Order: sequence, then structure tokens, then C-alpha cells
Amino acid sequence: MKIVVIGHGMVGHKFLEQLHELGITQADVTVLCEEPRPAYDRVHLSEFFAGKTADDLSLVEPGFFERSGFTLRLAARAVAIERRDRTVTTADGEVLPYDKLVLATGSVPFVPPVPGRDRAHCFVYRTIDDLEAMQASGAKSRTGVVVGGGLLGLECAKALRDLGLETHVVEFAPRLMTVQVDDGGGRVLKAKIEALGVHVHTGRNTVEITDGATARHRMVFADGTHLEADMIVFSAGIRPQDALARQCALAIGPRGGVAIDAHCRTSDRNVYAVGECASWNEQTFGLVAPGYDMARVAARHISGDASASFAGADMSTKLKLMGVDVASIGDAQGRTPHCRNYQYIDERKQIYKKIVVSEDGKLLLGAVLVGDATEYGTLLQMALNGIALPDEPEFLILPSSDGKAKPGLGVDALPDTAQICSCNSVSKGQICAAVGDGVCTIAEMKACTKAGATCGGCVQLVTQVMKSAMAQRGMAVNNHVCEHFGYSRQELYHLVRVGEIRSFDDLLARHGKGLGCDVCKPLAASIFASCWNEFVLKRDLA
Repeated sequence: MKIVVIGHGMVGHKFLEQLHELGITQADVTVLCEEPRPAYDRVHLSEFFAGKTADDLSLVEPGFFERSGFTLRLAARAVAIERRDRTVTTADGEVLPYDKLVLATGSVPFVPPVPGRDRAHCFVYRTIDDLEAMQASGAKSRTGVVVGGGLLGLECAKALRDLGLETHVVEFAPRLMTVQVDDGGGRVLKAKIEALGVHVHTGRNTVEITDGATARHRMVFADGTHLEADMIVFSAGIRPQDALARQCALAIGPRGGVAIDAHCRTSDRNVYAVGECASWNEQTFGLVAPGYDMARVAARHISGDASASFAGADMSTKLKLMGVDVASIGDAQGRTPHCRNYQYIDERKQIYKKIVVSEDGKLLLGAVLVGDATEYGTLLQMALNGIALPDEPEFLILPSSDGKAKPGLGVDALPDTAQICSCNSVSKGQICAAVGDGVCTIAEMKACTKAGATCGGCVQLVTQVMKSAMAQRGMAVNNHVCEHFGYSRQELYHLVRVGEIRSFDDLLARHGKGLGCDVCKPLAASIFASCWNEFVLKRDLA
């Protein structure tokens, strides 16, 4: 069987990994990668400006293509698909036959149709080539503007700030991250971003980009005001890269994207589509976790598993944007009829938390967390598994003032089917099984199951499940917060209080090792805020 894969991004490579794990050894697999380098981690793309190289971001394990027997062709752009003859034509004229074709073409940045958008020193934020061009421009610039205040826009703003530029974010909507947060969360998020030195301009409609008087560009807004900058980066959302599918007359979703069924097949049974280029049930997905699920389904179905099916995806997210914790679960906007909500706001520490519950107060429907997302794991599992809320659900988001961890949902209450890592679809049962096989550290768990190995947002919950499983088996369990600190949360709290420690670097130097992680850094910032009543996002706190 000949399999051709068009696209070698994160989802395309996940498909290849799944094929290899399924033991597809007799297939002739060819991968066409339009970029000059193999798959890399777009989730952590902004870390390129913090010193990581393209090799550091690579997702391809050394020797993967040699072991799998798959053929990777770099800088190879597919330009046409002939479905009747089952062939793909590349830009250099080569014609590749296929039995099964997988489209993993991803998405393209949306650039608003603004006159002047194609001027020099105007970029999109998508690939390492884009980042290298931004880096070169940044060396000759003082001011940078990001057009777009969503997830990618704020990641891009961090990149410009890391380049040392005076950074502005321009957003058409009245608040940042309109999909993930509500008005209250948006206000706190804006205040936090501005406290970091980034200028935020919401409710601004750019109508023209022209020559500036004091900088390269002048952005003219519909209200007559303007903003000048040396560099402009468009990060105003994405659109499915479905041009090849349109060219060969595959069915397209109403909002774009290649229409797929539950097996990730397109309107042609020999052509599959996965990731951001696909449209399932008239929905497209801009997160990596649904794309990974599609990759698993397509690989299994091609290998002969007729039961493999994609049933949609939970779009809950937990991110750290410019050092700011932001999380969104389920019906974050509270649109369910007759729902009720509880809110906690700390204006001094700039923390906003909201939970949305059913009319009878028994089920969690959604949540928004800005500034402190420590409850994310508990709330997500309650929402996903329909676990009954306590009689006073507000205590789930109210703070603890004595340094002790708040009581929450015990991991023992979760069913074995509970999904702990959404990126890699790892359940509680799989983590417990790994413990039964001798896994007893997070590093080993990541290597064995890949739980926590992609975005890192689930590491805290993975740790809790692992330690619970170890305790049930009579294995020695330490209560250290992570591998970088040999202390419990309570012990760290007392070390900070008694030692009058006020920065993460000082805490790490005196009581830790390594560089820290997504578990200990926010935990330490929370402890500092509790002890010293300082702004939790001061640069040296975490």
C-alpha cells in the first residue's frame, strides 16, 4: 500500500508516529513537507526568541525515519491532486501515486485586507522562517505592533518583547481573547498584560498602513487615531489550508476546511484529512489536541481498524501567555440557559476566577481563570466527567491564605477512563498501568505515556494521579512539589516566609536545582503573593 502524506507539521508527524506504533511496516509512506525543516513544536514557538533553536523545537526523534522506513521530502510542495488516477503532483513536476492520501496541510494566517499590509517589515507569525525574518527586522526596529489579541497574538507579543521592542497589541474586538475569556476576565487580562509593559489597544479597526513620521509605518484606525511602529506582525487568527482540496473538488465545510466523517475520511474514501485543515461536523479546530486525536483515528482506520472514530474534542485550554496564567473550560461565557455563576476577583493581585454551574448547582458547565489557574485540573475533570459539585461550589475558586493546598477533587474519585492529558489522549487508567509497570517519576511517565509531554498544562494532575497510584501499590511516595524542589508546598511556604525570599531565582538558588518548570514556577509565584502581597506577575517572581 502506498500512502502519501501532504504536510509535516505537528499533526502530520503525530500521524506518522501512530502509523509506526501500529506496525505499518509493509506500506510505502512518502511525506511531502513544504518547509525546509521537519516537524517542530509550534505550541512553544515563541521560545525561539528566548534562545531555543530550530533543532531544540524539532519533534522528530533522531533516527525516526530510518527506523520507520518512511520517506521525508523537505521543501517539497504539492500543487495538484488527481483523484481519478490517485496521484499527487509536486512543484518540481514529480508525480507520486497513492492508495491512501492524508492531508495534514494545517492552516494559514488570516491577514486582514488592509491597504499596506504587504509593506516591508510586515510579517505573519506562523513558521520558523517567519520568526527568523522578524528577528532580522527586530534588530533594526524600536517599536513593534501585533495585530490580533487572541492566543497567537499574545504569544507573538511576547516574542516582540523578547526582541527588546516597545510592544503594542491592536485588537478589533472590545477585549483580548474573546473566545476563551469573558468581559471580567478580559479586563483583568488586559491589566496584567499592560503591567508587563505591553500597550493594549482594544476596539481598534485598522483601515490603512502607510508611511510613518517617526517610524516605518503608520497604522490608521477607523476612529481617526493612529499608531506608528517599525514592525507589524499579523496574528489575527487562522484559516484552514484547504486549497488543494478545493482544486481536486473534495467537499468543503461551510466555514472552510476539508469536510471529514467520523473516520477522518473526506468525500473521497481514499483521502483523509487531519488537523487544522479538516472540518468535522461543520467545525474546525485550532488546537493541537483535536488534531492529534484525528491523527490517531486516521492511522488506525487506514491500518484496518474500522471502529476508529473521531467524536469531537473538548476545547478547554490552559496557557501561560507572557507569564500570565489563562484557562478556559466548557461554557466559559455562561450561555447555557438558566445557568448560574460564581466569581472571585482580587483587583490588587489581578486575579479573576469564574465558574458556571447548572441551574440546580450540581454540575460544572464552564470556568474562566486569569492570573491563577491552579484549580484548572480539578475543574476540568469535574466538567468532563459530570462529577457532582460540593454544596458550596464557590470554595473551589476561593483562595487559601495559610499556604496549604485547598481541598478539591481527589484523583481517586476519577474514573479510569478520565482523560488526564488531552494532547496525547492519556487516561487515568493508562497512567496507573504505567505505575504498575514501574514508572515512578514524571520524566519516566512522559517517556512512557507522553502524558504532559506536549503543552505541559496537565503535569500537575499527572503527578497527582501517579502518586496516588504509587501509594495504592505501597510504593514510596514523596510529596515534593516537583523534581526541582525536594519540599512539599507547605515546606516551601515556610522556607519563603522564614527566609524572607521574594524571587523565584533566589528560592531556586537557595533551595532548588535546575531551571524550574510549569509546576514550581506558578506555585512559587502564588506563595510569594500570599506571603508578601506583591503582584504575582512581577518579572522576578516566576
